Amino acid sequence: MSGPAGVDADAHSLIDGRALAAQIFGEASDEIDELKRDLGSVPTIKILRVGGDAASGVYSRRILKSAHRVGASGEVIQLPADLQVKALRATLRGLSDDTAVGGVIVQLPLPVGLDVRHVIEALDPLKDVDGIHPFNAGLVSRGSIGFAPSCAEAALQILRRTGVPIAGRQAVVIGRSSVVGRPVQQLLLREDATVTVCHRQTRDLARQIREAEIVIAAAGAPGLVTGDWIKPGAVVIDCGINVSSSGSVRGDVDLPSVAPIAAAITPVPGGVGPVTNAVLMLHLARAVRAQRDGGFPDAREMAS
Repeated sequence: MSGPAGVDADAHSLIDGRALAAQIFGEASDEIDELKRDLGSVPTIKILRVGGDAASGVYSRRILKSAHRVGASGEVIQLPADLQVKALRATLRGLSDDTAVGGVIVQLPLPVGLDVRHVIEALDPLKDVDGIHPFNAGLVSRGSIGFAPSCAEAALQILRRTGVPIAGRQAVVIGRSSVVGRPVQQLLLREDATVTVCHRQTRDLARQIREAEIVIAAAGAPGLVTGDWIKPGAVVIDCGINVSSSGSVRGDVDLPSVAPIAAAITPVPGGVGPVTNAVLMLHLARAVRAQRDGGFPDAREMAS
């Protein structure tokens, strides 16, 4: 039995994020090869890591591996945990002015005392490949071209690439963070879905989810969504990454109970995560092109 690309219909319609990521990596590699021929240089991504958060260290290494996979270069800039806001802003301004740098990622979370909102505006939004600059947030919110946070865009890429109809569908997003919940709502609206955003204060969360044909789980609560909450035939995208004390990773969705009911579902690990890394490389190619061309096409039109 076969299903849409990336969907293993014989395994309760599990969506193979690694297979979808391979497609995206291939597209990013082609784009970066074209840019290298055009510009005569290798696109470079810089990763700012402040302090010694273990999870961010793992993520940094994955980004470097992804950059190498598509023919780009990358470097982790390690900064001390007691860094002052002024110094971090100066570092971001320096990277913004460096024409050899194509994209910049600020690894989150930052140490206590450093608020990303107080530093990120020092970064050129055309180098903000992880989509956390307010300029990019504004473009995404108005349906324009800009960098959405990579995990939010990964969720949409999965829906599109597995052939899931979005227009007119009832979608529920669980979570309202600025890096997943809110931007994925905007991306779904751009695709003409009817979107409900739920959170910790939502009354009768289970009832809201039972109405949904598409469920995006980004609550940061392991195993929150169970099979009795899911409408038969719904598509479930699990953006949750919850690390236990033993080091195991679990999503926001209880996979064993949900998979037999859902039409398709992303596992954790192996679902949204690999696609997120691949989306970052697409963003890197887009960032280099936007810097070469003086901005995103519709952003230039807005300024004229």
